Amino acid sequence: MTRTITELACFVRAFAEKARTSPEKVFATFTGTPITFGELDAMSDTFAAHLRHKGLKRGDAVAVMMRNSRYSLAILFGLAKAGIVWVPVNAQLKGEGLAYILEHCSAKVVICDQDLLDVIGASGAETSAFDLIVAGDPDGPRALEPVFRQTLPFDEVSPDPSDLFAVMYTSGTTGRPKGVMVTHGMMRLSGEAVKHLSRATDGDVFLVWEPLYHIGGAQLIILPLLADIVLAMVERFSASRFWDEVRRSGATHIHYLGGILQILLKQPEHPDDRNHGVRVAWGGGCPREIWTAFEQRFGVEIRECYGMTEASSLTTCNDERIVGAVGRPMPWFSVDVVDDEGLPVPIGEKGEIVVSTSLPGAIFNGYLANPEATAKALRDGRLHTGDRGSIDAAGVLWFHGRLTDSVRCKGENVSAFEVETVAGRHPSVEDCAMIGVATDVGEQDIKLFLKPKAGQTLDLRSFSDWLGERLASYQMPRYLELVEEFDRTPSQRIMKHKLSTDVAQSWDRLATR
Repeated sequence: MTRTITELACFVRAFAEKARTSPEKVFATFTGTPITFGELDAMSDTFAAHLRHKGLKRGDAVAVMMRNSRYSLAILFGLAKAGIVWVPVNAQLKGEGLAYILEHCSAKVVICDQDLLDVIGASGAETSAFDLIVAGDPDGPRALEPVFRQTLPFDEVSPDPSDLFAVMYTSGTTGRPKGVMVTHGMMRLSGEAVKHLSRATDGDVFLVWEPLYHIGGAQLIILPLLADIVLAMVERFSASRFWDEVRRSGATHIHYLGGILQILLKQPEHPDDRNHGVRVAWGGGCPREIWTAFEQRFGVEIRECYGMTEASSLTTCNDERIVGAVGRPMPWFSVDVVDDEGLPVPIGEKGEIVVSTSLPGAIFNGYLANPEATAKALRDGRLHTGDRGSIDAAGVLWFHGRLTDSVRCKGENVSAFEVETVAGRHPSVEDCAMIGVATDVGEQDIKLFLKPKAGQTLDLRSFSDWLGERLASYQMPRYLELVEEFDRTPSQRIMKHKLSTDVAQSWDRLATR
C-alpha cells in the first residue's frame, strides 16, 4: 500500500505531546538562555489565542518579517497551532518586492521588528489592508511584548498534515516571486530529511545562525520533536564569533549555504580551530575545492545535499563522501535528469533535474495564486526543478546550476527580472541586463550592465546608492558596467550569453567602500 504524507504525525501534535510529557526539556536556547518545551508551549498557546481574539481564523495569512529573537519560535508554533498560514518575509527585502509579497499573500496581520516599520511603509504596500504587530516597541499600541506578559489557554484540534502551514516565497526567474505552498506534513518531512542527512541523534546540538524566514532555518524546528536535540539559536551569522558560539553552545552540527564555508576558511588560522564538538557540517553548495580544505582544517565531516522548498526542502543526501556530488535521493524521492523533450539523458550528460516521490504530498501542490508557474513546475506528478544536473554511472547526482535566468548569491536565488525591473526604473537608464560572475566567497556575484538614455550620463556610485534604497542586500549588484548597445535576438531579447563575465574594467561596489 502506498504511504501518504497524511500518515505522518502532525508536528504540532508531536510538539504538544512532548511538551506534556517532558515540559522541562530544553527545546532551544537563544543567545544562551534556555527555552523549555513547557515555556514554548505556554507562549505559543498565548499567541494562538491572541490571534483568535483578533478575529483570525484557520487559513488566514500572517506575514512575519522578523530577525531571530526570543519570540520567534513562540510566534511560529502559535501560528501552526491555530492553523494560520505563516508567510515568512526576508527581513532584508524592501521596495516593490516587499510590497508584492505582502499584497499577494493577502496578509491579515504583519508582524515585524520595530526598525522595519519604515521599510514596510516606504515599500508602497497598501498598509490599510493588514494589522501590524511590532516587536521591539514594548509599550506601543501595536506592541508584541505585552502579548506574552499574559497566559491565555488554547485548546483546539491540531491541523492535519495535509493542511497549509506556510507560503514561502522563492525568487522568480522570469517574473515575480512565487509563493510555495508548504503543508504541515511537508515541514515535518523536511525535518526528517535533515535528521537523515546529518545523522543527528539524542544529545546533539544544532547551531542555528540562519533566520527562520529561510527554509534552512525553519526546517530545524522539527528536530527537537524527532529526538532529544537542542537548537542553539543566535541572532545572526558572525564569522569572527562563529567558533566561540559553537563552543559556548556545545554544538555538534553546523549548517552551511551561500559561501559560509569559504568565509570561515578565510578567517585567520587559530590553535582552537579543532577545539570544538562539531562532527558534521551539512548543507548545499559546497564547492569541490573547499570541501577537503574545510574538513582538514576544522576536523568536521561535510554532508552535502540538494533540494528545493517545493519538495520538502531536501531531495538528495551525499553520505558516501564523494567530493563535489550532491548524492542519492532521500528514501521517499527519485531523481531523473531529462532533456528539453522530457526524455532521460545519457549517463553523465547534463539536463534538467526532475523529482518524483513515492510519498504523495512530499512534493508541493502548487504556487499560491499562480497557475501558470504551477503548471510549468508540476507535470505528470513530477517536479521540474529548473536546475541543471547529471547522474553518473553509479547513480549519484551532480548539480550544475540553474537553467533559468537567476543568480545564486549569498544563499538566495536572485531573479534577474526583479533586479532589472527596479534598475530599469531609474530615470537615466534605457535598458539593463544582469548576469552572474565568479566570486571568491559564495556561489556568484551579480554584474549589471547598463545602457544610459541618449544624452544622459550615469554616475555609477550614485546609481548604486539609488539601488540600495530599493533592493535587498543580497540582490545588490557588486559590479556595474556601462554599454553603448546590447546584442539582441530578432525578438529584441538581450543575448546575455554574449555579455562579458570579466570584471577587471567594471565598477566594483566593494572596492569603493
